[in-house]
Amino acid sequence: MIGKRPLLVFCALLLSAAAGCATARPNQTERLGKLLFFDTRLSTPPGQSCAACHMPEAGWTGPDSKINAAGAVYPGAVHTRFGNRKPPSAAYAAASPVLHYDKEEKLFVGGNFWDGRATGEILGNPAADQSMGPFLNPVEQNNSDEKAVVDKVCTSEYATLFRDVYGKRICGDVTKAYRAIALAIAAFEASSEVNPFSSKFDVFYENTRKAGLDVEDIDERNRKDFGGLGLDDGELEGLALFNTRGKCSACHVLEPGPGGTPPLFTDFTYDNLGFPRNGRNPWYGMPAGFNPEGAQWVDKGLGGFLATRKDWEGHADANMGKHKVPTLRNVDRKSSPDLVKAYGHNGYFKSLKEIVRFYNRRDGKPAAWPPPEVEKNVNTAELGDLRLTDREEDAIVAFLKTLTDGTMRR
Repeated sequence: MIGKRPLLVFCALLLSAAAGCATARPNQTERLGKLLFFDTRLSTPPGQSCAACHMPEAGWTGPDSKINAAGAVYPGAVHTRFGNRKPPSAAYAAASPVLHYDKEEKLFVGGNFWDGRATGEILGNPAADQSMGPFLNPVEQNNSDEKAVVDKVCTSEYATLFRDVYGKRICGDVTKAYRAIALAIAAFEASSEVNPFSSKFDVFYENTRKAGLDVEDIDERNRKDFGGLGLDDGELEGLALFNTRGKCSACHVLEPGPGGTPPLFTDFTYDNLGFPRNGRNPWYGMPAGFNPEGAQWVDKGLGGFLATRKDWEGHADANMGKHKVPTLRNVDRKSSPDLVKAYGHNGYFKSLKEIVRFYNRRDGKPAAWPPPEVEKNVNTAELGDLRLTDREEDAIVAFLKTLTDGTMRR
């Protein structure tokens, strides 16, 4: 996958979120964004906030065990309507750069949503572009138009704060106000509350740097050199495998993040990992007005989006079935030990062990899983037949559990 590359710094995101208001302090914008993010009035009918699908206690993704155990797609404000993909994590996603084609690497980088359609071209910020989508999506928050959202914000209990941040006349221009709402949400998503870097791994990472070690160099021969710095032997073994024979770090990179932060565990690229279709997704049974293809619908991912763009349609075929490489941070964060979490863009997998085993043994014979939903462009170079033992799979899972925020104080 992609090699080392600079990432967009969080400071730039916060500055863009406060664009047009030289007097607004970033903490004001973040506070406004948090109020917007958790406001259940901003749907039609009222009752669904952004947080409904992106709860902090579930790692800023779907918090409902019953839903996660099935199709993993959440109902919208109209509870009989469902989307077509599992909610991605809102944490650590705000650092994604504007979607672009890297000619050297011959791949697309950046954007938000699983298919990259929140490119960042509108507001210069993929997280802000993404924030504009759900409000008007009939299978999500179901507002009729931008004005409906702006009117609710401008008559809310935090309307004064909204005007303080973006100007007294902001509510008089629907387009500017709607974009300001999205920018404020993006500022919150870029804040230290959503991206605290407070996991067990983060303490270990700081300790390795103080010891003059580079976590990107860890392997099965030198892992003992990293002992006593915050991870136990099993977790260290998992990290070494993650970085070597497991090939995980090829996409979930261990290089420093924006502004020298610890790693974000994503390179913001796209991949087809050969996931089977999740037939329990209610989207397949949605009326033709929402899903014209019905049960025959195929998730084309990035390729499907690129096909809608004249400037990028030539790249569509080579990207069919590819989805965004997610951060692995908080991949095991749960509100309770028995919470079922779903993994993959369609939520097909229901445990870390299951998805790690798929990465390891996907191409085994006889096949243990159904065929890929999209058989084009399946990555066979970095997963599918890794020949890890059951114990080594468990070690990688043990390491992934160290990425849960709030488990340690930095």
